[in-house]
Amino acid sequence: MKVAFPVAAEPDPAAAEAARLLFAGPVDFVKGVVAMDGLPPADRPEVCFAGRSNVGKSSLINALTGRKSLARASNTPGRTQEINYFALGQHGYLVDLPGYGFAKAPVAVVAKWQALLKNYLAGRPTLRRAFALIDSRHGIKDVDHEIMRLLDRSAVPFQVVLTKADKIGPRAMEATVAQVTDELQKHPAAYPELVLTSSDTGRGVAALRAIIAGLE
Repeated sequence: MKVAFPVAAEPDPAAAEAARLLFAGPVDFVKGVVAMDGLPPADRPEVCFAGRSNVGKSSLINALTGRKSLARASNTPGRTQEINYFALGQHGYLVDLPGYGFAKAPVAVVAKWQALLKNYLAGRPTLRRAFALIDSRHGIKDVDHEIMRLLDRSAVPFQVVLTKADKIGPRAMEATVAQVTDELQKHPAAYPELVLTSSDTGRGVAALRAIIAGLE
């Protein structure tokens, strides 16, 4: 039986305002982690953002928090080589994971941070949801399936967030949503709802804030 993956609707005004206030409050960079023993104490819920290099993770985190340079954005794939932790007040952590796939870095460096990424996803008890970021222009690629299979095996629920939604037209977006929906049938850990976002226009930001605010 095919699972439906509807696009997340805009939150109701009360939920949107509560989430806006949460993200407008203190959001602080905690630390960049290069090894599992450097992770902060697992004392609050956390959500993580995973995606291919240059998919727009840092830009989306900046858009969610309304801060232009909280997370460092770069046009150079593979710049983020650490697990970067941000405290969302006392509510939880936002976690920016290293980009996977192609990266302009030495092979040994790439292998090290890919191993860290996999260990984190498989072993963090307070991880409530992973957001798998997919470029709207390209859809799900083979390298995305690798991470999604890891999330399946680790029983970590993940939700696909389509980024850069302003870069393609409605018909192309329909095709992308159809492709993503078909590909996600292969993954039992996939949460049955998509979020369409644009860090430039703000599309979907309120919906994603409300989703994160609702996770305990």
